[in-house]
Amino acid sequence: MLSWAVTFLVIGLVAGVLGITGVAGTATYIAYMLFVVFLIVAAISLVMGRRTPVA
Repeated sequence: MLSWAVTFLVIGLVAGVLGITGVAGTATYIAYMLFVVFLIVAAISLVMGRRTPVA
């Protein structure tokens, strides 16, 4: 998921440099949302930790 966020960020930066503002805005917004989802999932994983299997 983090790799997708970085990919959309790069697409947004390249589109911004080329002057394609609509694509740049959309790509950076998608990158931001994916990064937020990644942070939420990472925080949940850290809080939950590893559980021992119930036998």
